[in-house]
Amino acid sequence: MRFIPHEYQKYCINRMISDDKLGLMLDMGLGKTVITLSAIADLKYNRFEVNKILVIAPKKVAEATWSKEAEKWDHLKLLRIVPVLGSSQKRIKALNTPGDIYVINRENVVWLVEYTRNHWPFDMVVIDEFSSFKSHQAKRFKALSWVRKHIQRIVGLTGTPTPNGLIDLWAQIYLLDQGERLGKYISHYRERYFNPGQRDRNTIFNYELKEGAADSIQQKISDICISMKAEDYLQLPDVTFNDIPIVLDNKSKKEYDELEREMILELENKIIDVTSAAALSNKLMQLANGAIYDEKREVHEIHNCKIEAFMELIEQLNGKSALIFYNFQHDLSRLQEVLKKTNLKVRLLKTVQDQDDWNSGKIDILLTHPASSAYGLNLQEGGTHVIWFGLNWSLELYQQANKRLHRQGQKEKVIVHHLVVQDTRDEDVRRALDSKGNVQDALLESLKVRIERVKGVRK
Repeated sequence: MRFIPHEYQKYCINRMISDDKLGLMLDMGLGKTVITLSAIADLKYNRFEVNKILVIAPKKVAEATWSKEAEKWDHLKLLRIVPVLGSSQKRIKALNTPGDIYVINRENVVWLVEYTRNHWPFDMVVIDEFSSFKSHQAKRFKALSWVRKHIQRIVGLTGTPTPNGLIDLWAQIYLLDQGERLGKYISHYRERYFNPGQRDRNTIFNYELKEGAADSIQQKISDICISMKAEDYLQLPDVTFNDIPIVLDNKSKKEYDELEREMILELENKIIDVTSAAALSNKLMQLANGAIYDEKREVHEIHNCKIEAFMELIEQLNGKSALIFYNFQHDLSRLQEVLKKTNLKVRLLKTVQDQDDWNSGKIDILLTHPASSAYGLNLQEGGTHVIWFGLNWSLELYQQANKRLHRQGQKEKVIVHHLVVQDTRDEDVRRALDSKGNVQDALLESLKVRIERVKGVRK
């Protein structure tokens, strides 16, 4: 597919090419990944200014997002992307594999620094979700600081760099400029720009900005940071769709393929109608989401791949509220369980009061099934992010559900996120909904393709 960048994307690409350090603070859905890959491709293959690039990302993003984005666009086909994931042995093997961009999850940054020691091989580093390096006490921050002098180019990507206030900014800017703008020590930064807030005899619990400090900080970093919000760019459509690719672990993928093969073989000599196709799709979509019902309606959890990707997405929203559509009852139960471990205000949409509280900003995460909330509800005042944990084959439900936020009265751009497990029915459903054609026909046609594939494997 040909990439035709928006004007703001051209600006960001050019800045990334011209500047050796850059904080790119763009809202989700504005294309941070393709912007960065475009700049890297130019720097490596046209200008020969970089050789080996490291991308540090959340685990699920590292597994799929960067590779899939490079595969999507014609001008990025040359880029060789190597995931540095899995066991220590697999990571070492990946580091010794020829490539251009090496993608590692942030939990392994300390390991990477210790493994490479004085032979740091990466002349360019990209930190995806920069705010995860906001703590100056974190081991990952300290490790990257140790090798910063060996990094010629560094880019930090984030939607919101300071979810807890400007006190979080020091560590991120230090990684960009090694203390040139906000000081080499966090203590000096605090002393210059903040006053102690709540405290007892031994501990300061928070800090409050001094008068004029926010403007001063922003002025100091303005030459190395680009900040853009989705609502500022009118050339974007009113609703933006963001597909988040997810890769199953080997065990779960094997179980998925086995279930698909066995159920397709059962259908092979029968007339395939919508009912049988829907039943098969239903089981496979459950498994892609992470759990499955047996004949007695008991739930069997298979994996947490999609749950992990969901939580990484919530983290990237940095406190922005989100309307979550689930497909199966066990999706809801598992989401509620994992969200209990956060400090977020989570609610299942049941009553008019839930609707009012959402629109008043009293809810961070609103969970609902599209069949129960796709029509009539006005939820546009409560947020701009829709997340589909699991899609279904109903085009009407899908479009109407998205309209809960994307409707008259919405003052900002709406971003609809789809969690899509690769090489599963998730991809088939996503394509069918995107085509806006006869989804029932697409259901049957996609199943026929799957049957032919299974037959081919058997041969």
